[in-house]
Parts: sequence; C-alpha cells; structure tokens
Amino acid sequence: MARDRARWTFSADQLQSVTEEIPREEARSTRLITSADIDVVFQPIVSMQTGKQWATEALVRCKWPEYKSPLALFEAAERERACGRLGRPIREVAVSRAAGSRLFMNIHPEELSSRWLVRPDDPLTFHEGELYLEITESAAFEYFDLCRSVLREVCRRTSAHLVVDDLGAGHSNLRRVLDLEPAVVKLDRELIRELDKSRRQFVLVKAVVELCKDLGAQVVCEGIETVDELKAVRDTGADYAQGYLVARPGYPPPSINWPI
Repeated sequence: MARDRARWTFSADQLQSVTEEIPREEARSTRLITSADIDVVFQPIVSMQTGKQWATEALVRCKWPEYKSPLALFEAAERERACGRLGRPIREVAVSRAAGSRLFMNIHPEELSSRWLVRPDDPLTFHEGELYLEITESAAFEYFDLCRSVLREVCRRTSAHLVVDDLGAGHSNLRRVLDLEPAVVKLDRELIRELDKSRRQFVLVKAVVELCKDLGAQVVCEGIETVDELKAVRDTGADYAQGYLVARPGYPPPSINWPI
C-alpha cells in the first residue's frame, strides 16, 4: 500500500497502527455520519499497454476533524459495529461522482455480515458503469465463506466483479485466496517497493503475476512511486499500474503521469 494512502478496508494490524487516534470521549459517533460528512477522491488505475486510465478507485475522506485519518474513521466504526451503516453514505457519494466510469469500491469485511450491503436500494445497484468490489487479502482469507456467499451474491445482483486487494501483504495462503476466483488481483505495495533492485523479488512477483493470469485474473500493481519500479512492473507482465508516480488521489480525478 502506498504511503498515507486512504483505504476503506484494513487489516487488524493496520487498524492497530493508527497514529492520529482521538480520545474516544472526544470523538463523535460514526453512526451520525451522513453523505454530507463524506468526501470521496479517486485514484486512476492505468493500463500498462497504453498508459491511459482504465479504471478509478474510490477512496474515502471524512470531513470531521477527529476522523481526518481514514484509519481512525474505520477503527471507530468497527468499535461501534457501524461499518455497514458507514459504507452506505460512502457508496452514495462515490457512485454519484463516478457516474458511468469503471469504478473500484472497497468493502470493509464487517459489511459482509451486515444487511446494508445486500439491500436492493444500495447505491451499487444504480451505478451505470462497470463495478469492481475490493476485499483485502486478509479479509478474503479470514472471511472466506462470507466472501464467497455474500460478495458473490452482490456481484451477481449488480453485475460487479470481485477484486482481491493487497495480495502479498503476508496474511494468507495464496491458493485459498485465489479459490474465490477474483476477476482482478491487486499486488500489495510491499511486493512492489524497490522491485527493480531485487532479482529475487522480481522473479517472485513475475511468478505471482503469471499464476494470477493463468487462473483468469487480471493484475494491478499498487503503490508505484518511481519510474524504475514502473518499468519493473511492466516487465513482470502485469496488466495495470496504480500509485503516486502515476497519479495521486483527487477529485475531480487527477491527470495521469506516464513516464515510460
């Protein structure tokens, strides 16, 4: 994951690492958050073949100062068992801003067991563009049965595609995650950092890319921050690139830098 990058879904380790935590008695309940309190920015996902935008990922921002950090926001929502409720206004804003686009949306693992995501009036149902639903590698492993049942049902109802995010973050068994048959796999920043400087790392990433593609999944490499990393990603055969080098998150969606 790129530095300081806002996510909607987080591992337990990431949630424990929040550095901007506000004392609980000073923070308002996330159950009070509405779409008016939510901002959503977008980060392009770029084709390695053309250097042009292929899709965009929605990333949440909260306007409340105590939840300036998305990590703090979701830690509080998790504590209040309100992740499902919070996901609804986030999707409202994202879908309204990204009409007609190929959109990647993150799903918090706790939403899998709530009723919010499966409601027929959920904003996902009304998105007119192609839709991709992201679940982290750790969540795909820990909530495998829920991912297989709930997300597959949501994908069937909305014609969305399943995405496994942060693959290679070290949480799970690769085979088990790929048993979910995702349409897209996103490789974690930890696999991409200084990819150009380590032959062993490059061989590993290239093998993972080939395996994913052999099993029918397209591959996005995340967190690309240098030109040399981008060139190394290209040489692995990955389909798409995402990271600060290519484009930082923003709204309206930022322009693309393609230096190769």
